[in-house]
Amino acid sequence: MSKRIFLSSPHMSGSELGYIGEVFDSNYIAPLGAFVDRFEESIKRYTGASNALALNSGTAAIHLALRVLGIGKGDDVLASTFTFIGSINAILYERANPVFIDSDKKSWNLSPVLLEQYLSECSKKPKALIVTHLYGQCADIEKISQICKKYEIYLIEDAAESLGAIFGGKHTGTFGDFGIYSFNGNKILTTSGGGMLLSHNKEWIEKARFYSTQAKEPFIHYEHNEYGYNYRMSNVLAAIGVGQMEVIEDRVVKKRQIFEWYKESLGDIEEIKFMPELENTRGNRWLTTLTFDKTYYYDVMQALESVNVESRPLWKPMHMQPLFKESLKVVDGTSEVLFSKGLCLASSTTMNRDDVFMVSQKIKETLK
Repeated sequence: MSKRIFLSSPHMSGSELGYIGEVFDSNYIAPLGAFVDRFEESIKRYTGASNALALNSGTAAIHLALRVLGIGKGDDVLASTFTFIGSINAILYERANPVFIDSDKKSWNLSPVLLEQYLSECSKKPKALIVTHLYGQCADIEKISQICKKYEIYLIEDAAESLGAIFGGKHTGTFGDFGIYSFNGNKILTTSGGGMLLSHNKEWIEKARFYSTQAKEPFIHYEHNEYGYNYRMSNVLAAIGVGQMEVIEDRVVKKRQIFEWYKESLGDIEEIKFMPELENTRGNRWLTTLTFDKTYYYDVMQALESVNVESRPLWKPMHMQPLFKESLKVVDGTSEVLFSKGLCLASSTTMNRDDVFMVSQKIKETLK
């Protein structure tokens, strides 16, 4: 059996073990320590964010954003329907109601047209929008941001998959009231598990920091007026993050190169359509994704699995999930079609051109 080619495997820079050694030498193993601060600073320098808070997951970051913004029981929160459930679970944690907005064809991300349509007609004003930058590609975030300002709703960017993606020279995650990144094991950078919360509002980040460490009041003893969470990132994981941030641009370049190799190999096949990229943007192409007009994606998945290559269907839209069968939705079928036809291809930055060519050849054989 040939080596396993994963969808998006961890790829270390080479510095991580040295930094972890420094953590062990200092004995600051538990949450907080010098590397947590260094990791936050590296994210701020790279993205231009004013404030950053290192946490144990991207979902925790979304949850804290909602909590700080006062989202609570019975509030409506708009969200991309074409996304991973981690974007939505935090809404349920706050006992709020998700309202799902469909994608558009030109980006596969949340449709500004459907968003404004809903906001102009709804009888109950939502409190916030969580927009996902899907598979590392930018949503039409400038238009979406303008709409949120027009209707006076908070904007939270789920940039979990899109660290390094840029819209008009500005990083995803820095347009909204809050932005979040994920450092889960399969992301473009990984700390094994972790997340980051961003905001240009320092008071909000400090409130999130307070909630993330069990909402302990500033007394010698443990005093609590509010409830909080154990959401902070450990110093060990932050050390991995510092090493990973040293190669972020290399990883973006390689992810985009992998996409170009796939496009070179498969782009002339009429039934294949790749995920588009909006003008004036640079996605990180975290995963190369495509749709098949005639061939069932599962047949391609099985063929790739036969040569030990991992692939995955596109996200099943949230409005199609049994958990959300009673939720409000504004859909036009775009995400449902994408789900029925689409596939995520192996896109690990450890892959070379021959690996991509082999995967492409297997796809071509299956289509024939």
